[in-house]
Amino acid sequence: MTQPARVTLPATPHEPAVALPAIGQGTWFMGEGLASQADEVRALQQGLDLGMTLIDTAEMYADGGAERIVGEALVGRRDQAFLVSKVYPWNAGRNTAIAACEASLKRLGTDHLDLYLLHWPGGIPLDETLEAFERLREDGKIRRFGVSNFDTDDMERLHGRPGGGDCAVNQVLYHLGSRGIEHSLRPWQRQHDMPLMGYCPLARAGRLRRDLLANPVINTLAAEQGLTPSQLLLAWAIRPTDGRRDLIATPKAVQPDHVRDNAAVLHATLDDSALDRLEAEFPAPFGKEPLDVV
Repeated sequence: MTQPARVTLPATPHEPAVALPAIGQGTWFMGEGLASQADEVRALQQGLDLGMTLIDTAEMYADGGAERIVGEALVGRRDQAFLVSKVYPWNAGRNTAIAACEASLKRLGTDHLDLYLLHWPGGIPLDETLEAFERLREDGKIRRFGVSNFDTDDMERLHGRPGGGDCAVNQVLYHLGSRGIEHSLRPWQRQHDMPLMGYCPLARAGRLRRDLLANPVINTLAAEQGLTPSQLLLAWAIRPTDGRRDLIATPKAVQPDHVRDNAAVLHATLDDSALDRLEAEFPAPFGKEPLDVV
């Protein structure tokens, strides 16, 4: 079997570089009663068993309910996971971010996060948020920090602040039908050696939401590649570009078959012909587009 696709977070002054699976596990809508808690816990544990060791959650998801699901899934297994959570922008102040992180840690049943993200740009000065993140790092409550839903100008402002250059990732919406980040944001992040995390890789949310799973080109290509349409979309999202793999996709799955399908993409590749046909059907943008968000 091929080696699983991985993305490396560069070393920081305080942490060594870490290689992560290019497919992680999202938890948006977990804890909301759409599936049983037992099934959601089992799905996350199954994903860990299959190599999807990055788990992404947030205090926003089900008002902390998703974090509690993750905490239950990680009982006795915390050291097997790379754990990511996010803070609301209005909780990202000098002291409020400390309290918000501590509340997340309590719900998750852990003493630290591997990565803590500012969920989207807000009104609290970035200097305050960065100060709080550094205090949390010094106290061992987080190992790295990052952001989410930041466009290129937001990243430039962040990078210009003291400590902003230590940002590890930016998590943004990205799928085959919404490629706006490819024009300027992704090149900017590559220039600064900063990977991306891509949420909603199956095109089920966002301003440019499209029913890609019903698209005949996607279905034809998936069959030719021996993949499901969902697997094709995931394989496209994490594909190497210019010889470099720099995006971690975080789909959510609860059904066992879906979890297995997602994990199998870690070993999937798309041939050049398939990539060319997808490019023709869903071309990259010719100019800067507004950042697609949920």
